[in-house]
Amino acid sequence: MCALLECASLAPSVGNAQPWRFVRVRSSTLRQALADHVDAQNAQAAQQYACQARQELYRSLKLHGLREAPELIVVFCDEQPKAGHGLGIVSMPEMLRYSCVLAIHTLWLAARLRGIGVGWVSILEPGVIRALLDVPADWSLIALLCFGYPQDPSQTPELERRGWQAREPVTNRVFDR
Repeated sequence: MCALLECASLAPSVGNAQPWRFVRVRSSTLRQALADHVDAQNAQAAQQYACQARQELYRSLKLHGLREAPELIVVFCDEQPKAGHGLGIVSMPEMLRYSCVLAIHTLWLAARLRGIGVGWVSILEPGVIRALLDVPADWSLIALLCFGYPQDPSQTPELERRGWQAREPVTNRVFDR
């Protein structure tokens, strides 16, 4: 994991602020608390689907591996980093968070090159996660990531394989002006 975090730390960032903060969850008690929280949020999220078939499909999806993954990393953004001296964030402070996403992307690519799968868990309440992990108040949650070796490696994302959402053509996402 250290090599992956080293790769992530090489990602570009606004003003070279390097605002990412990686919290490795090592405690089994914290891991269980995170999993319980996500399970509760997941059950609540299932209720938003009025169609019974969609609700059943949702419930059948593997939306996290918090109990099984060998490694959990929670990524936060330090909203007031000392590094960078505020360069590039006066009019767009969200660039700090975008920089953190670039670090996650770099980490993800480095993991995949090593055959390691990554899952991004987003069915959670950021305030609960910050409190559980006891991080500074000016850190905002960006991602809860699960790392491990996939049982069934595939180039096609599980949500697409399971019929949740197919990948759309890039032409649907490119606009000329």
